Amino acid sequence: MLQLDAIHFSFQVRGDEAIHAERSQRTKTETLTDISLKLEQGKQVAIMGESGCGKSTLLNVIYGLLQAQNGKLLWNGEELLGADHHLIPGHSMMKYVPQEFDLMPYTTVTENVGEHLSIQLDDRQDRILELLKVVEMEAFADRKVKTLSGGQKQRVAIAKALAQQPQLLLLDEPFSHVDNFRKNNLRRRLFHYLKSQNISSLIATHDRDDVLSFTDETIVMHDGKIVDHRATISLFENPKTHYVAALFDDVNQIPKSWFGTTEELLLYPHQLKVGDAGLAATVTASYFKGDHFLISCLCKDQQTWVRSQENLSIGSMVFLDLV
Repeated sequence: MLQLDAIHFSFQVRGDEAIHAERSQRTKTETLTDISLKLEQGKQVAIMGESGCGKSTLLNVIYGLLQAQNGKLLWNGEELLGADHHLIPGHSMMKYVPQEFDLMPYTTVTENVGEHLSIQLDDRQDRILELLKVVEMEAFADRKVKTLSGGQKQRVAIAKALAQQPQLLLLDEPFSHVDNFRKNNLRRRLFHYLKSQNISSLIATHDRDDVLSFTDETIVMHDGKIVDHRATISLFENPKTHYVAALFDDVNQIPKSWFGTTEELLLYPHQLKVGDAGLAATVTASYFKGDHFLISCLCKDQQTWVRSQENLSIGSMVFLDLV
């Protein structure tokens, strides 16, 4: 089990940067503030938040590439001392796949995946092939890494991280370079493998499709702090703030006076409907989404998003109601 207790981390500002920061009155350099969490073994957990909120920094601190200034980082009750105490970062039971892949460009895919596997292992080749199948790269086993696309290199990096059977896999935007048509199947294969091997994962991502179908819990970060941490389904269905909801979809902030509710509502487009009665609104835009249209309306001088099965003409009058 991974446990973080009150972790703080700051980048040090020196020289001209410090002078500029002082002049602009932006002297605070802390990027992680009071980070506490527990990750049970076998759980898949996402870290979401806007760019610059501290997701990648948190992964770097956990893996030991950066040294926390305060707090404790524990693995199964044992304190991990961090970058200041180890020449080689990391922990034997953790593997990290950053956005810049740690691959050997002039060797083959097979050689990269098997880099840290003993040549004396009886099942070495079977192990490498199994992992290449997980990331759908078995057809490229003998290709030099330098000839691969960015998405292919990303998949090789994931297989390489899994080769030594880690108990915790840290992933930073793990599918960002992968073609859209391949992402869904790759996600299913990878997370099925992680579950089957009882491997925990911590995934920094902007993509809701990485999160909703595959993670047990979601951590939301903002300005270096954890602002929410719940079961993924609960967090999606009952967001506490507009910021949290907006990480998953367009969101409407509905005043309680609109529908006579006791409190303000945060609603996704699918939670409103176009009907024969309700609040009058004027269509301002329509976007085809495949199985529906996303409609932008002006309702009580507020932009409002709603799903529709029909393409509504701009300028037409509609009525909005709760689903």
